[in-house]
Order: sequence, then structure tokens, then C-alpha cells
Amino acid sequence: MYRAFFIFCILTIALVHADWTLEASKRPRSRIDTLPKNNVADFRTLPQDPAYYATQVEAMDAEKQAAYDAAFNEKYFKPWHLTRLDIPQEDFGWELRFIRKKPIYYENGRKIPPSVYERWIANANYKALDTKKYKAITVHHTDLKALPTESPFYRDPRKVGEGFPFDYNQNSALHINVPLYISHFSRDNRWAFVRASYSFGWVRVRDLALVSDRFVKRFENGHYAIAVRDNLLLRDEAHKPVSYVKLGALFPKASDGKRYLVARRDERVQAHIAYLTPKSDDLLAEKPLPFTPKNVAKIAKAFYGEPYGWGGSYLCRDCSATTRDFFAPFGIFLRRNSSKQANDGESIEMRNWPKEYKKEFIARYAKPFRSLLYVPGHIVLYLGTYKGEPVIMHTYWGIRKKDGSKLITARTIISSTEPGKERSDVKERSKLIYTLRRIVNF
Repeated sequence: MYRAFFIFCILTIALVHADWTLEASKRPRSRIDTLPKNNVADFRTLPQDPAYYATQVEAMDAEKQAAYDAAFNEKYFKPWHLTRLDIPQEDFGWELRFIRKKPIYYENGRKIPPSVYERWIANANYKALDTKKYKAITVHHTDLKALPTESPFYRDPRKVGEGFPFDYNQNSALHINVPLYISHFSRDNRWAFVRASYSFGWVRVRDLALVSDRFVKRFENGHYAIAVRDNLLLRDEAHKPVSYVKLGALFPKASDGKRYLVARRDERVQAHIAYLTPKSDDLLAEKPLPFTPKNVAKIAKAFYGEPYGWGGSYLCRDCSATTRDFFAPFGIFLRRNSSKQANDGESIEMRNWPKEYKKEFIARYAKPFRSLLYVPGHIVLYLGTYKGEPVIMHTYWGIRKKDGSKLITARTIISSTEPGKERSDVKERSKLIYTLRRIVNF
């Protein structure tokens, strides 16, 4: 009896002091993998390895990169330093305007009646806005919803590009270890309305924990690493899966210089620090990662071929999530959507020029792997040129055709600014080269 009790105590002590682990893994297959995947000539005629274009990269000045990184850290942890909710008036309430202005639908094409979505709105409890002012942190990779419900809603699935995966309740996705400011809770207390560094919306309470001032002091320590491989798996001291970890997730470094900090929660929804030891040295890297040809090629390649995940759904990314997570390891902070990101760097406007002149303009003023090209509703990473043609990497839903439909690519692809140019059914004036409006440099 005493021997069994002794063994139990030893095992308990070992578990308490054991580290969490991070290991290479794969994203679980889901319905997102069944999206159509059409091919265009660019996939055969352009080099499809980002390393080919990385030879055109100029190393970023270390002082400039350090300034970007300091700004990144300030913005990342800002929710913990707010005294009131600071969402701009023009941004707040977009979800209410969206669902009340025009009909919304279930995925099967059936209209969602007002009696249903008004219950969602009532559950949002907006009369309690900014009454809690709590500090919190995500303890899992989690979805950020527009309204406090798991129910997806669509503009009209009967129309092209308005059905799956375009669930407008999927506002964004948050990595593990993301600082949060909690405004208030839903009426059913299952959701918290939060402001994160790059977005705001509703998070399931089970995916967050409340932080103390002591926790904040230990966590916001000024020394950070970031995930530089995608779809990692985090396990606790008992080796049980905790969360998938996407490229771009941040982990403070422990004082011993060998381990990393990760947030965990107790049964009272309070945050505590667990220590993390990666299974290999290539999973995390000190931030900011030097902006070198080798590093930009490695990070870019991690996104190539990933399915299109609207709002970060199904552990995938849309166009702006790809660009955001690409720049994060290098200490460059981007916000949630393409229109915000278009204002996050140094802008150069482009006009409605002939396409050959616009291509020359892009090649002259855009910087390989350091520039975004923006068109309202879409944003891409500029890789450089191939035989004089600008080449981009982007998470692209599809190419507009003359009949109004789209040739769906639904992946992160490498293409020219005229993907599908060899096809007679592609609408000429809808090609990206005509619609691109801005270069955003870093």
C-alpha cells in the first residue's frame, strides 16, 4: 500500500514539473480539402518554389527591422494595456448592419428568419458593452466569430462565391497565446466579446483564460520566439493534445533561455504559465527572424498549396491571414483584413494604366518579399520577377470568367498578375493587373 502511494506521489510530482511539448504534425483533413482546385498555365510555366525568387531579396537593415519588431510587440500586447474598448465607431457593429440590411442564408440555401438572427443579437448583450474590462489570453488556437453563435451564415449560397466556405460569422482566427481585452460576456455566458491585437469579435469562453498583473509581467518579458513551421501540435505534461499551432504564433522565452512560455487555464478560468520544450530546434525561432533570402523562402514555402480558409476557418487561411502570418516572424505587424493591411506600410498608389506599364511600375517600385499588392478585397505578396513579369504568391479563391462565374483555384498559389491569361473564357478587365491599386512596402 505504502509503495503504491509512494509511486503515485513520484508520478504526480513528475507531471507537475514536466514540460509541455511542441512537435511537427499535419493539419487534420476536413471538408476544406474538397474545394475545387483548377490549374492554369502559370503553375507550369512559372517556378513554383519561393526559393527561386528569394535570390532577388535585399536584406533588411537591422535597425529598421528592430523598429518594426518593437512596434509589433507594442501592438500585440496592447489589449492588456487598454482602459476602455477602443474599436473605431465605423468598424463597430458591421455584423448587425450585414445581417439586417439583406437576407442571410443557411448553407442549404434556406433563408434565416429574423426570429433566429435576432436571438443571436440578443445573446450578444451589447447593453453590457465594456462593463467587464478584463485581461485575458487564448489557451487554444480558436475562431473569432462575428456573433456569439456557432451557426454559420451566408449571403446567398445560390450565387457564385457566396456559399461554402464564405461563412460571414467566421470573422477571423486567433493563435494560442494572444492577449485579449474582454468587453463583456454573452447572455448565455458561453462567449466573450474581445479585442485582440489585429481583430475583434466573439471567442468561446472555454478557449481563453483571465490573466493577473503578475501573469502579464512574466509573459510580456520582451524576449519572444515565433512558430516558423505550420500545423504544429502542442501537448501537455501528460502528452495529451492541447492545440494545433499555426506558423506565426508567439511564445515568450523563459528566463533559462532554453524553454518557452505558454498559457494554460485552471478550473476557475485563471491563466497560468506552462513551460514548453520543442521536440526539435526548427519549430520556433527568435523574433525577429533575419530578413534573408533563405529565411523568406522557408517561411513562404510553408503556405504554398494550403487550401483557402475564409477567415482562418478549418485551420487554413485567406489572403490577408497568409500575408499577416508571413510577415510576423520578421517582426512586421499586419492587421486582420486586406483593406487594413493596405495602410500598414508605405503606400505607392497605382492608376488605371495600360497593363504593360503597370507591370514595369510594379517591378521598379515593389520589393521582393517585402511588398504587398492590393486590390479592394484581395491582397498578395510580391515575390519578384520572372523573365520581366511580376510574380506573386497569394491565397486566391478564383479567376473571374466572362460569364460572371469563377475558375476556382482555392489555394495559396504562385502566379503572374494575369493568372489564366491563356484561357479565352477569362474576363480581361477583371485580371489582377488591371485591378491592382496599391503597392505597400516594408
